[in-house]
Amino acid sequence: MTETHRLAWEERGRRSLESLQAWSDRAAWSRYGFEFLMFGLKQGWACLFGGLMLVLLMGTHLLWPDKAPVARYDFLVVAALAIQAAMLWLKLESWEEARVIFVFHVVGTIMELFKTAHGSWIYPEPSLLRIGDVPLFSGFMYAAVGSYIARIQRIFDIRFRHYPPLWTTWLLAAAIYVNFFSHHWLPDIRLALFVATAVLFGRGWFYFTPDRTRRSMPFLLGFLLVAVFIWFAENLGTLARAWVYPGQEDGWHPVGLAKLGSWFLLMMISVVLVSLVHRPQEEPR
Repeated sequence: MTETHRLAWEERGRRSLESLQAWSDRAAWSRYGFEFLMFGLKQGWACLFGGLMLVLLMGTHLLWPDKAPVARYDFLVVAALAIQAAMLWLKLESWEEARVIFVFHVVGTIMELFKTAHGSWIYPEPSLLRIGDVPLFSGFMYAAVGSYIARIQRIFDIRFRHYPPLWTTWLLAAAIYVNFFSHHWLPDIRLALFVATAVLFGRGWFYFTPDRTRRSMPFLLGFLLVAVFIWFAENLGTLARAWVYPGQEDGWHPVGLAKLGSWFLLMMISVVLVSLVHRPQEEPR
């Protein structure tokens, strides 16, 4: 997409938005309703990559032919690459963001190799594009989280107050990542990591713009809400048998709430990685 085309689409979008905002100003209820609508639309736009991946997971689970010449998992790899390429071409993601998301993809794949080797979950279908027991599409599920964190900061113009020193967040992310491996042999320090996260981010607030008015939310509440949505997405992923946890081999059941804590900690790694590209900006007072 050329810069001229992109600017033309942005101008059309801006005019349409201004027309809707003028309509919503007629009454207080419509202003708040429109703001809530814009919040939902922007959230959906921010998780575009992850949303498309979930559509692919569910769609291929329901519609993939039994005798297809290409394995379902391999198709998902190619489709994920096509989505990523399209987002770069359409300038929905920058190359700097894509590099950090790629790092998160690698970090996630390494953890997948370790976890599947220890029986934490399995990928039940055959494929060619895989490393050991891990099909390559799995790394894109982690990349989807990184893509969301990167895009939402731009889309909502997120800024912070009381963001902890960056070096402390890097240490926290490293400790979380190591614990995902080490707890198989050493004591699980997950509770200590939750406490450390609360100490570092407990005073923090982030500020965002759903429509025209700046809104705010505590760091920890925002992180928890995102983790809840990821947990819901994981339930859809297992329902689509993209991967299977122990006990789900003979029939699907919801993923345990304990995984919510895992996603909360894994999301913290994503937040720290994205901070390498989008340095936390202070909200003006």
